[in-house]
Amino acid sequence: MIRREAEKILKYKDLTTEIQHMWNVKTKVIPVMTGATGTISKSFRKYVSNIPRKHEVKELQKTAILGTAQILRKVLMYITKDSTLKLTI
Repeated sequence: MIRREAEKILKYKDLTTEIQHMWNVKTKVIPVMTGATGTISKSFRKYVSNIPRKHEVKELQKTAILGTAQILRKVLMYITKDSTLKLTI
């Protein structure tokens, strides 16, 4: 997860620089990432604290888990509708 956070910071570095020059403002990339099962990195709380307003970590995790459940529900409904579909892993 730490590596992916670093990747996100690098990915948006050019955009951050462009926004700074265009709008004459300070910008900062805040990589707030939650795994599909609600897993978070050790630095997650630190990053979330940099975002204005109050954000509950448990609520963010719950949102990730509910999103995963919705995707699984759709996939499983599709599989049961099309009984000829073979799932290979």
